[in-house]
Order: sequence, then C-alpha cells, then structure tokens
Amino acid sequence: MWLIVGLGNPGAAYAQHRHNVGFMVADAVARAHRFPAYSKKFGGELADGMVGETKCLLLKPLTFMNHSGQSVGEACRFYKIAPEHVLVVHDDLDLAFGKIRIKQGGGHGGHNGLRDMDAHIGKDYWRVRFGIDHPGHKDRVHDYVLSNFAKAEQADVADLCDIIAAELPLFFSQSHEALMSRIAYRFPTKDVII
Repeated sequence: MWLIVGLGNPGAAYAQHRHNVGFMVADAVARAHRFPAYSKKFGGELADGMVGETKCLLLKPLTFMNHSGQSVGEACRFYKIAPEHVLVVHDDLDLAFGKIRIKQGGGHGGHNGLRDMDAHIGKDYWRVRFGIDHPGHKDRVHDYVLSNFAKAEQADVADLCDIIAAELPLFFSQSHEALMSRIAYRFPTKDVII
C-alpha cells in the first residue's frame, strides 16, 4: 500500500494559492480514480482507493503547511507504511512554472512542509515537484506562494493536475521516469525535465 500526500493549507482562503498545488493534485487523483469522499483522520482528510492496480491512501494534512509531517507521520505509523512508499506532491520555487520532477529523497530546499516531513518520517519518501516559478527575490517568496496562480496560468495548472492524476498508475506499474515522460508527452507546451 502507498500513501499519496498532497501538501497545502486548509480553508477556502488558501484553496487556489500556489502553495496549495499539492491539494489540487490530490483532489484530481481522487476524481480520476473515483476515490470515496474524504474522512477526517490523522489531522487531515483521508481517502482510500485504487490507482490502477495499486492500493493507495490519499491524504491532505489539515495541520497547515509547516506541520504537515505530523499528520503524515501519524498515518504512516498507523498503517505501517515505510517512507519509501510515501509519494508527496508539493510546489517547487526552483522549477519553472509547469515543470515536473519526480525523485526519491533529497533536501527540503527551504520548503517548510518538506522540512516538517523530514523531521517526522525521514527523507526517503518520493516527491512530485510541481514547478511554480520564483518571484525573483527571496523577500517576495512568502507573499508569492500565498497568492493565487495568475489567471493566465490557471488553465494550465488544472490541465497538468488532471494529467498527473490520469497517468499516475505508471509510477506504480513502471517507473517515475515513465510517468515523467508521459506527462511531457501530454503537456508538450512545457519543458518537463527528467
């Protein structure tokens, strides 16, 4: 069994923020693979279902970004899921808008959600890094990630979330490279780096 985690902040005020793209992808996965409604558990919203042939739990921590690891850690301990079977979707300032990278392990890159995940479950989990671009200066980062995607970006964000969700079975049945290649094929206007 795998745990798929979308990172974000709870509440309608945050719903369309760049920092909430993990929640957006999680909801797209739930729709694409017909997961049942979320229930409240482990300080988050949890649903279980199948992604292709793989049994998966889908979790959106409601602990706010900086404490995401608490919710994920509780779920991992309860279900005895190793970090190697955790797939976390998050925004990434270091990637241009629309670029996707998938990798296992690594540093948190200043991302507070990942920093808290590292503290609770270690660093060996998988990450789907969703590029949101950088505002150009570190002093602008806080306001940038806590603002909505630009109107010109919103359709692409929705499309890319749906593509990731639809093609996600490739991650489990083949490899992360196969998933990234398929995303690049279906989203050809953006340069998806492998």
